[in-house]
Amino acid sequence: MESTSKAVSKFSDVDEYGFKRNEQFDYKSYELFMSSYLKTLAKRRIKWERILQENIDLTTVTAKLKRYIRKGIPGPYRPNVWMQISGAYKLQQRSPGLYNSLLRETNHEKEISDSISIDLPRTFPDNIFFDSKKERLYNILVAYAHHNREVGYCQGLNYIAGLLLLVTDDEEKSFWLLKHMIENIAPQYHTKNMANLLRDMAVFKELIIRRIPAVNKHIEKLGLPYAVIASKWFICIFAEVLPAETVFRLWDCVFSEGYKIIFRAALNMFLTHKTAILACDDIGALANFFRETLIHDDIVTNCHTFLQSMFNLRLKRNELEGLRKICVGRNNT
Repeated sequence: MESTSKAVSKFSDVDEYGFKRNEQFDYKSYELFMSSYLKTLAKRRIKWERILQENIDLTTVTAKLKRYIRKGIPGPYRPNVWMQISGAYKLQQRSPGLYNSLLRETNHEKEISDSISIDLPRTFPDNIFFDSKKERLYNILVAYAHHNREVGYCQGLNYIAGLLLLVTDDEEKSFWLLKHMIENIAPQYHTKNMANLLRDMAVFKELIIRRIPAVNKHIEKLGLPYAVIASKWFICIFAEVLPAETVFRLWDCVFSEGYKIIFRAALNMFLTHKTAILACDDIGALANFFRETLIHDDIVTNCHTFLQSMFNLRLKRNELEGLRKICVGRNNT
């Protein structure tokens, strides 16, 4: 009765992006999901081909384009579409020689270079494609660290840049997309004081109090801090947290709609797992649920349904901005 084992599945134990599936991977549920999702992907690709043939200006995200992006950008088109919808392409055009000039610098700080070198073997060790990309990942990270001295290099950047490189297979595009993410989507998440990350952890807690107070009460009772639960989600923008296809579907929307998508996804993680969270009866069980169970279950693996439920949430940008002001005010008193 090994119905979920890879032995009876037509799917490999390695996904299309080169990541090895964990031993608990539910092949039966995944096969059920993919039977419909592959058809969806084929339809989306045809529609995206039409859009790209029309040479539509992708730097202006219209309502129609936003709808298409939310339903998923086909993998082969992601590198160029991400560059356009995020504004990273315009930044690159303003400083076309920046990346190569950063690599040519001879005064790279040894401490930064050593930190990056130490983290390279730790970056996606379960990905069969990544060994050949580590030198290029090093280039991206060392260039960015010396470009943005306030951030420099910190753990988490390697996972974001690593996934960008897997998608784009292009150092320079990955550099510019990384720059956009760190400076525009998650500014001051990666600085030494992590000022905005701490603020947004407080904002996220307020969202849970407002939307699902019973879950907040339960988490408070067990004593697990929100920073332990969700800081990695925000720092890595879900890289190395969720399955690759789910991360890329989220990033499609992050590049077009901005930081609000991070809050939407995090809130949806709690809402879709409300019953399981409330069933955890001690802090160890709760921590293990967020660390292991949640990020591998079929709810987050089924990226299409996960995003559909995410966009059914009621969440406005002005609510987030208002909460940010409140949380900053509390920290300053």
